[in-house]
Amino acid sequence: MTDAALSLTNVTKRYGAFTAVDDLSFTAERGRILGFLGPNGAGKTSTLRMVLGLSEATSGTLNVLGAPDGRSVRDRIGFLPEERGLYRRMTPIEAIVFLAGLKGVPGPVARKRAIAMLEEQGLGEAQNRQIRQLSKGMAQKVQLIAAVAHEPELVILDEPFSGLDPVNQQTLEATIRGLAQRGATVVFSTHVMQHAERLCEHVVLLTRGKKVFDGSVAEAKGRAPRALVLEGQLDAAATGALPGIASVTSTPLEAGGQRHVCALKANASGQEALKKAFAQGLDIQRFELREPTLHDAFIVLTGEQLDQPEMAA
Repeated sequence: MTDAALSLTNVTKRYGAFTAVDDLSFTAERGRILGFLGPNGAGKTSTLRMVLGLSEATSGTLNVLGAPDGRSVRDRIGFLPEERGLYRRMTPIEAIVFLAGLKGVPGPVARKRAIAMLEEQGLGEAQNRQIRQLSKGMAQKVQLIAAVAHEPELVILDEPFSGLDPVNQQTLEATIRGLAQRGATVVFSTHVMQHAERLCEHVVLLTRGKKVFDGSVAEAKGRAPRALVLEGQLDAAATGALPGIASVTSTPLEAGGQRHVCALKANASGQEALKKAFAQGLDIQRFELREPTLHDAFIVLTGEQLDQPEMAA
């Protein structure tokens, strides 16, 4: 039996006739990073609210650090909500010390941790400025520090990368890795697959309230086909007729010609298609064999496109 910090068993959440979460089961092992993935409206936030005890499940059971929900173990949980909110006239030091104090951390200890963590995040010079004077990215870093300054065992991050530029996204990824390395269990929800692909070994994919995948990133990517990308003065019909090609998606190139993304059939290597293309004298200016991404896997597993992803580092 796995050592789970969090587990859900057949959890359902209904709002009247609408089912937001439908018979959901998964576990998050201690000291690991779990990506809780899906498009906006998939049921991710509704699930996290049940975990935290902010909303009751209609049916099913939860185990949160040994408790039926997060209310009785809230001092062992760190939570960064999707809707950010800090007292704008406080300084970062004041905000972190105040929120850590609510979790039982003595003032001097909280202040020492706050200073160290602000320095680590490159915010040392901003520690005594009012939060209203900080950029959105800086304020978001402060709120993340405030969420983990009490050194929680379970860290829940709801869309933590929302609105951050690539540099701050990269910094946040490093912070999440650091939390897991120190032994915390991290569950973060996102609809941007690139972050989960870089950070997670284990992912849960959700769409329309239902779980469609629960396993490793490698296993998820294995559900999607590899692709042969061909660029040049190529006809889509001729490209689709090459051996081993299952389907072709074509887009025009700015410099002229076409870019064809050719999904390969199972067990097709792509080499036979290339050999045939060159033998036929097709005008290929560039080719690439592309391994599937987690985004590709999501489309295959759910049959739908994700929301337009935000800029990822």
